[in-house]
Amino acid sequence: MVTIVSPAPCLRCKIVVNCTNPNTISLLAALENVMKLYSIRPVMNLSTPTNISMYFTLYGILGVVRSSRTACMDENRAPIVPYVYIKHTGIVRDANPVRVVSSCNLEIYTFPFDVQNCTFTFRSYIHHVSDIRIILGKKVEDILKRSISVLSTEGEWELMDIKSSKFKLSTFNQGESNPYDELCFYIVLRRRATLYVVNLLIPSCFLITVDLFSFLLPPQNVDRSSFKMTLILGYSVFLLIVNDLLPVTGSTIPLINVFFAICLALMVASLLETILITNLLVAPCNFHPVPGWVRVLVLRFMGTLVWLPQKSREDKIILNPVARETDVKVCPLVLVERQVQTGEPGKMWAEADDPALVELRNLGNELQSIRLQVAQHVDGNQISQDWMQVGYIIDRLLFGVYCIFITFSFIVILSICSNSYNQ
Repeated sequence: MVTIVSPAPCLRCKIVVNCTNPNTISLLAALENVMKLYSIRPVMNLSTPTNISMYFTLYGILGVVRSSRTACMDENRAPIVPYVYIKHTGIVRDANPVRVVSSCNLEIYTFPFDVQNCTFTFRSYIHHVSDIRIILGKKVEDILKRSISVLSTEGEWELMDIKSSKFKLSTFNQGESNPYDELCFYIVLRRRATLYVVNLLIPSCFLITVDLFSFLLPPQNVDRSSFKMTLILGYSVFLLIVNDLLPVTGSTIPLINVFFAICLALMVASLLETILITNLLVAPCNFHPVPGWVRVLVLRFMGTLVWLPQKSREDKIILNPVARETDVKVCPLVLVERQVQTGEPGKMWAEADDPALVELRNLGNELQSIRLQVAQHVDGNQISQDWMQVGYIIDRLLFGVYCIFITFSFIVILSICSNSYNQ
């Protein structure tokens, strides 16, 4: 009779067995009726740790499912291989195909030029490091070369690198005296961005470029608003169509979503600016004079910024070409004034009753009224020109903003793409 304390995972219990012979075969035969033999580590002495040499070969990346769940598990649907390789040195080689589902924390800020890092962690949930030691079976460089050479899938993701690290996790009860042995593999994947560049970025850049060149249309002759409204509707339909290609946003908003939002905002701002300019060009005389702050901010500051400075006001004198003669004739009204100055009142009042002088006075009053009307007309034209100048300055300013945005976006896209492929 032999009493054995069984190292079961949950409880320690005493088992009484009958051993016919004092050897290992008889002991295993006696234990077969009371416990499963594969629960016992294959060692002669339970104080001897079992060394597990682990490595893998990545044969395919089936895909990445974008989900709002933080963790996911799936059943291994790979075919089962019920065979192992046993060598004379005692090494047991178990090579099974495994379909692994890993929960990757996707960093989608630089989508579609993003690089993801997925982690595969291998450790025992039952045995401590005194029982099982997990070691790296091959160098990660050899694992990477082998995986790239046999990789069969050519999907959205591209295998870039494989890294490994080993940790010892301490338990709550035993602290650091008997931790768990853990081996982690980091799978670095890069997204193939060709599909997204062709279907997302290039059409959006084409539409925003067409809206940019619409500023070359003369606003006083062509109806810009209908053209820009058609572009906005087309861009909205485009965003609805490609919505399924965009990643599900989490805590981080992708830059491509910000790019689309800014493009749509610029199109709407361009439409509003076109409506304002059309109103200024059609009926500028109905507006009040340009306020002082608008004159300072727009006509002076912004006008100088966009190379449309305000024109200086000059009094225009219209000369009669018939009067361009060398001899200057003095009108009778001037003679009357000279007679007043010489002190001949009798002769002055006699000539003042002259019908010709009365007619000249009436003609002078009419010329004065005509001059006032011309001055009012000139002032009205100046107000119209000021408001038209405000419209032209705003139009060119928005055109400059468009150019700066497109140039900046192009530089950012190239830098992100270059950074993605240099990693």
